[in-house]
Amino acid sequence: MKALVTGGGGFLGRYIVEKLLARGDKVVTFSRGEYPELREAGAEIVIGDISHKEAVIAVCEGVDAVFHVASNVGIWGAWKDFYNTNVIGTKNVIAGCKKHGVKKLIYTSSPSVVFDGKPHEGIDETFPYPSKYLAFYPQTKAMAEREVLKINGTGLLTCSLRPHLVWGPRDTNLIPRLVKRAESGRLKIVGDGLNLIDTVYVENAADAHLLAVDRLTAGSPVAGCAYFITQGEPVKIWDFVNTILKGLGKPCVTRKVSFTTAYRAGAAMELLYKVAGIRSEPPMTRFLALQLAMPHYFNIDKAKNELGYTPNITNEEGLKKLFKYINGADM
Repeated sequence: MKALVTGGGGFLGRYIVEKLLARGDKVVTFSRGEYPELREAGAEIVIGDISHKEAVIAVCEGVDAVFHVASNVGIWGAWKDFYNTNVIGTKNVIAGCKKHGVKKLIYTSSPSVVFDGKPHEGIDETFPYPSKYLAFYPQTKAMAEREVLKINGTGLLTCSLRPHLVWGPRDTNLIPRLVKRAESGRLKIVGDGLNLIDTVYVENAADAHLLAVDRLTAGSPVAGCAYFITQGEPVKIWDFVNTILKGLGKPCVTRKVSFTTAYRAGAAMELLYKVAGIRSEPPMTRFLALQLAMPHYFNIDKAKNELGYTPNITNEEGLKKLFKYINGADM
């Protein structure tokens, strides 16, 4: 098939592109920048902005399937930036698919679309969207996911994948931010430090996308559905964080702050930053305090049964790959 990967130069997108190319598919990427290594690997590179409708529609021509991975990720920022990328961008992708008769659309979502500020322990895809959100990222991702799922069956087959805390070699977001906070001394254990969370190694997340496009057929249970994608083995968040920091030669986190203190500090900082018009991200927000202190792990039986998903790379194997990459070895 010929596949379009939006955000194909990004962390997860690049792995999806490489796996598609490796199995013989033709691939077009649509991103803001040039990625010569992907061009050399055989991908067609198109540079553009996902919020520009005409450019997005044009790049969908002649495509069999779209992997919509491009997203504005973060816990702080302007509403218009999140909305333009995550919602308008998704609507543009849908418009391109409809105009050019694209058969399949796989959307990269997030479990945060259902985060309601409460512990999530083994929830499945029947868990509802909350009535309100504490950050623009999950709110706009939920809006986009709804657009994708409701359009299913109108000449376009769709599904949504919700990978949680994607990590691995070439990560440009999660692990670099973690290391930066640890080195600055701003990273503290929030709460009792015993809360379990789910993560997913990047190659496993990419595998799930290829499984989804293959299983997404007319009449299949995949059409119009969302799926949690994780390692299937929850970890204690701070043990996992310290394992990564130790493996990278960084100091482990030992200092603690209560959840109540962190949450109140986050609320105060959000107000201060908004009133003062400070554009940089606050050290703490209410959403971040909740994410760091509360358990959030998911039941992935639906992905296993309907997508045939199995996390082939374990946490231990993934960490070895990560440390090897960080130490400069060829991946």
